[in-house]
Amino acid sequence: MHKSVLKKQILEYLNPEPNENFIDATTGQAGHSLEILKKNKPNGKILGIELDKEIYRDLLSKNIKRLVLVNDSYLNLKNIVQRKKFKPVSGILFDLGFSSWHLEESGRGFSFKQNELLDMRYNTDLSKLTAKEIVNNWTEKEIEKILKKYSQEKFAKRISKEIIEQRGLKLIKTTFELIEIIKRAVPSWYQYKRIHFATKTFQALRIAVNDELNNLKQVLPQALEVLEKGGRIVAISFHSSEDRIVKNFLKENSKTLRILTKKPIRPSRAEIISNPRSRSAKLRAAVKI
Repeated sequence: MHKSVLKKQILEYLNPEPNENFIDATTGQAGHSLEILKKNKPNGKILGIELDKEIYRDLLSKNIKRLVLVNDSYLNLKNIVQRKKFKPVSGILFDLGFSSWHLEESGRGFSFKQNELLDMRYNTDLSKLTAKEIVNNWTEKEIEKILKKYSQEKFAKRISKEIIEQRGLKLIKTTFELIEIIKRAVPSWYQYKRIHFATKTFQALRIAVNDELNNLKQVLPQALEVLEKGGRIVAISFHSSEDRIVKNFLKENSKTLRILTKKPIRPSRAEIISNPRSRSAKLRAAVKI
């Protein structure tokens, strides 16, 4: 079961009022959207954007009233808003984490706990690039670069070198095959840390496959444009590169935005215990002035 992160804080910073409209740019399984819908009734709506067609179809079947669903990328935010004639917009939420469904049920190789084909695409129709393509065809330098840039993997050089060596012997097709390669590349002490030794490699591959950081850079200006004066942007990031992009965007637009969070809001100890995947979450918020 997916647990939405920082629900209370999201409601605090979005501050939904009756009949206001909001955009959930990363709807997922609608955990956050359902909470907002409780606050903006009777006539307030949410434009829910969901990239994954399987999650989208499941949401559509639930027929959630006042939730206007679109199966698309938030990269097309401005176009979607115009197409749906969705206005005025009082707030926009970006939950940049991926769903537990992707880890546990998608079968696309997001998790190192299950032996699956190395895919990692959120939408298999929109993108051709897969994790399998990266590990088998990208150069050693290119693989090392994404491991450093997207996950700050300290053993990026050793892991990328081992990937190149092993793929010369046999095509790397599955998550478990990749885990064994990472295991051979890193020191033994690294294999017994609190966070699994393959976490950062899998994270970097997922970000590269879905071009997550570039998409985030492109959508934030669109969000500011479609937002009404007095409307709010709330973004939850799960790693430092995402958080830096959000932080810099808010600072760079200080003439248009008033930052509501001097420091990022983190989950409480109690939330981390009940939902360990929330441990790295950081929330930033701003209001359009």
